Amino acid sequence: MLVGLATSDDAAVYRVADDLAIVLTVDFFTPVVDDAYQFGRIAVTNALSDIYAMGARPVLALNIVAYPARSRPLDKLHQILRGGSDQAAAAGVSIAGGHSIDDPEPKYGLCVMGVVDPNAVLTNAGAKIGDKLILTKPIGVGIITTAIKHGTAPPDVIAEAIRVMTTLNATASEAALEVGVNACTDVTGFGLLGHLRELTCASGVGARIRFSDVPIIDGVTELLALDEAPGGTYANRDHLNATNAVIWPSDLSEQDQLALCDAQTAGGLLLSVPAARAQALKSALACKGVLIAAEIGEIVEDIECGIRVER
Repeated sequence: MLVGLATSDDAAVYRVADDLAIVLTVDFFTPVVDDAYQFGRIAVTNALSDIYAMGARPVLALNIVAYPARSRPLDKLHQILRGGSDQAAAAGVSIAGGHSIDDPEPKYGLCVMGVVDPNAVLTNAGAKIGDKLILTKPIGVGIITTAIKHGTAPPDVIAEAIRVMTTLNATASEAALEVGVNACTDVTGFGLLGHLRELTCASGVGARIRFSDVPIIDGVTELLALDEAPGGTYANRDHLNATNAVIWPSDLSEQDQLALCDAQTAGGLLLSVPAARAQALKSALACKGVLIAAEIGEIVEDIECGIRVER
């Protein structure tokens, strides 16, 4: 076992030969959008992201399905599975079966296996003081998907959230491997600051984040004003505050705090790269068509592994 539970990393890594390790992860959840086909695509994108965050290539997956087959038509389930199959195929991943149960609330996701050279594994435990932090997708999809449930999300905002959530992190991972980064994690349910906190604790460092440099999907600020932050986002913020993990600037509003803690689905990669390679990484990400390459802060010395947010 090369990577297990100790550092709260994104997937398990097990070496099977000198030049081969397998990477394993599992992820599934309830629908986050109304379109069943797009939900299937989003769920697969989210599950594959953990493999990309380890610098690995996903190759094989099994479906995990819960669906009220006795009380609802099966056409929606077919659309979910078709969306998942299409997205997996786009990533070069074979879905070789799976398991389903009858459940009142639909759920879908994957158990995924990837492969990687043991010497090329990316983890969340290697960040170094002076590294720059690069984020490859904007945040805010948790707020948008909550607004979808309440019928308050504008169509253009929904469309952008779906675009973000169905964009694979494959090319971002490739760029990170090509340039060479010290640490990597993907931004999902614990939000940007929650996953950054895992990275700082695993690496024994602290971090400084500039709020103004963090990309947020257009329309999220307006939805926050309507109190559309999900319960998971509040829980993320409250946990960070309860553990004194974050120092907030006095002029940062609660809404801005919630944006940084928003529970993401299929979010981007958060990369810790040596300062001398930061520009090369941003250029590589741009050349590969990655959504964004935002430099949002840096790694600093801090024995408490805390995060300082600046305006």
